[in-house]
Amino acid sequence: MKISTKGRYALRMMVDIAEHQKDGYVTLKDVALRQGISKKYLEQIALHISQAGMLRAVRGYQGGYMLARPASEYSVHSILQVVEGSMAPVTCLQQAENNCERRDTCRTLPLWQGLEALIRNYLSGITLEDVVEGRIPDPGLQ
Repeated sequence: MKISTKGRYALRMMVDIAEHQKDGYVTLKDVALRQGISKKYLEQIALHISQAGMLRAVRGYQGGYMLARPASEYSVHSILQVVEGSMAPVTCLQQAENNCERRDTCRTLPLWQGLEALIRNYLSGITLEDVVEGRIPDPGLQ
């Protein structure tokens, strides 16, 4: 599993909005300037995230974006899932039901299921607020 540029930028955009929305709606122009990301690219990302109900948008003068809920209610996993789709490390785990013809005999399936669970649990345990506040937990891996 590899997080794409779109996923990384989506998370950066959400962090930026969470940090600056206390002053009102945050414009993508301002996010783009602070983050060094194309405004056009942010517009595409913001559309996906808004359609998922994670952002409130207001058009026009003094318009922009604001989180639809408190930052503490967004997991990193949920944000990435909106723009990345499945976070599964292998194709056979991308659907709710594994339809692989080898699923009953595959020796490596438990390995991939375990990796998927680690990724999901780790990213689900970190909120947008945690990222804003710099409270990223140590995964305990060595």
